[in-house]
Amino acid sequence: MTLPLLAACGKKDAPPAAPPPPTVSVVTVAAAAVAVTDELPGRVEAFRVAQVRARTPGIVLKRVFDEGSDVKAGQVLFRIDPAEFQAGFASAEAAVQKAEANLAQANIREKRYKPLLAAQAVSQQEYDDAVTAQKQSAAELATAKAARQTAGLTLGYATVTAPISGRVGRALVTEGALVGQGEATPMALVQQLDPIYVTVTQSSTELLQLRQALASGRLKSAGKDQARVTLLTETGEAFSEAGKLLFADAAVDESTGTVSLRAEFPNPKRTLLPGMYVRARLEQGIDEAAITVPQQAIVRGAEGSSVMIVGADNKVIAQPVKAEASAGDKWIVSSGLKGGERIIVEGFQKAKPGAQVTPQAWQGTKTAAPKTGA
Repeated sequence: MTLPLLAACGKKDAPPAAPPPPTVSVVTVAAAAVAVTDELPGRVEAFRVAQVRARTPGIVLKRVFDEGSDVKAGQVLFRIDPAEFQAGFASAEAAVQKAEANLAQANIREKRYKPLLAAQAVSQQEYDDAVTAQKQSAAELATAKAARQTAGLTLGYATVTAPISGRVGRALVTEGALVGQGEATPMALVQQLDPIYVTVTQSSTELLQLRQALASGRLKSAGKDQARVTLLTETGEAFSEAGKLLFADAAVDESTGTVSLRAEFPNPKRTLLPGMYVRARLEQGIDEAAITVPQQAIVRGAEGSSVMIVGADNKVIAQPVKAEASAGDKWIVSSGLKGGERIIVEGFQKAKPGAQVTPQAWQGTKTAAPKTGA
């Protein structure tokens, strides 16, 4: 019994079999036409802003609007005590009536003296005095009418109206406040919110690079004044309405090195409010031969960006790339790839440079199936 045991102990263990190469998901990149989109920070601004101010001095009697409501141009917002202005208008009206009476008397006198002058019943000097009195009475009537018009304007200013249609904010004065004493006191603010402006800033360097790319023919213009603009709100949600680019400033801000661009958006539901921070996506050109890769395929590191390529021998190669612009859920690779390469999208933890892998076609991002109850 001892010999068989010794023989068994003398045999060497067989080496373990090598594991198969890990499986990774890859996509084959190819050139295609892609819209060049810049995502820029911006602020929402009202389409029109009007300050409601007191144009005549007086005591505020009543606020006639609801704070935060929509108002129409010409709608009454405040009433200032009109008693003093009504008295001034009545006095101006009486002055007009007096001047009209004096002019009527002067006209009658001139008409009476004219035939008498022909009959030499009155002197030339007396007739000339009658004509002069007539002209003076006409001038006094014109002055009285102008004073009445001024008094009427002052009386009208006691009723403060909205200069534009829009949304009125909170009242800046209350009943009993003295306004317009020495200056036009601010009383409220009306802002037109539909449509609405969005002002964004773009680096002057990026703007120059874009224009150079358009001039060289590498990018195709999206059309003059036809750049489509979409918004992401502060919560990261896409705004439902698309806007249009209106203009870009003709000067660069010296302190920030940026250029301001303004876009206009429909805002029927008043979703956008002045002062909101947004992200604007501007389609500024079309790259006819752009190479794009899924965003998760780009590896960011201290030395820059790179992708993992599966070579013809199924070995992994780390390839540095330059990817600064995005198009939807993909990065646009401006250098480092020529097209036709197999790029690893999933399985990075198994893929090391120089390692052998088994590539399979990437099926895209899969949404998780809803869980069913027991």
